[in-house]
Amino acid sequence: MRLFLSMTTTIAAFLTITCYAAAGALISIRLFKEQGSKKPARATGIGLGLAGVILHTYVLSQNILIEGGINLGFFTAGSLVMWIILVLLMLSALTKPVENLGVALLPMAIVALGLELYYPATHFLPQDSAWGLRTHVLISLLAYSLFTLASVQAILLSIQDHHLRHRHPGGFIRALPPLQTMEALLFEMIGLGFVLLTFALVSGFVFLDDIFAQRMVHKTILSIIAWLVFGTLLWGRFRYGWRGQKALTWTMVGFVVLALAYFGSKFVLELMLGNQNPV
Repeated sequence: MRLFLSMTTTIAAFLTITCYAAAGALISIRLFKEQGSKKPARATGIGLGLAGVILHTYVLSQNILIEGGINLGFFTAGSLVMWIILVLLMLSALTKPVENLGVALLPMAIVALGLELYYPATHFLPQDSAWGLRTHVLISLLAYSLFTLASVQAILLSIQDHHLRHRHPGGFIRALPPLQTMEALLFEMIGLGFVLLTFALVSGFVFLDDIFAQRMVHKTILSIIAWLVFGTLLWGRFRYGWRGQKALTWTMVGFVVLALAYFGSKFVLELMLGNQNPV
């Protein structure tokens, strides 16, 4: 039975990768093809992305919900984060013009899923862990996922802004929504991510026994720094109308600090030190 499940999971993973690759290819064709030429339907790329997300859900259910607890090993957690990102992206794409972010995010999801398959790791969140701890982990992953979306959006927005300022509006820039729409989407993502990160920090202080314990202190401090960076960005946007390169810089700094807080800490604790303690 275990062998059958392993084979089924592997097949589902390869089908997921196929759907993600096809969706990424179609979105890229729509984005980079010359204006006026025939392009694939927008719905086709989104549909393939959603199909991949559904298959990815099955793969994660087999690798995360295992005997002994919830597996949030380094590569499994990476795959989970990419799944959350693509769920948010594809569902948002049904009503908003954000599917172009898939050009960068779909290949990242393929890499994350491949690493999960070939480098399985275990890092248990025990089955009897408190609901508060589980809530903290879930909110933290959602916040990180939203900020990943925002960082890719910020890069795309910066490229668009650069082309328009230098009067080169051709190529794939014409396929993007107006600059104001792109900026509004960026700060919607950052605003919601900031709210979730705030709840994640508050829940950490409330539900974790010692959030400044030796194995947690770096994660806690870096998360607080990231919160301050994103909070400053939102304040600068509200007070001074920050946009363009300044918004990109603050977004990327906050994202890198947050990535170090979560995945940097997990990399050191799990892969270098072999620590299997939860969270």
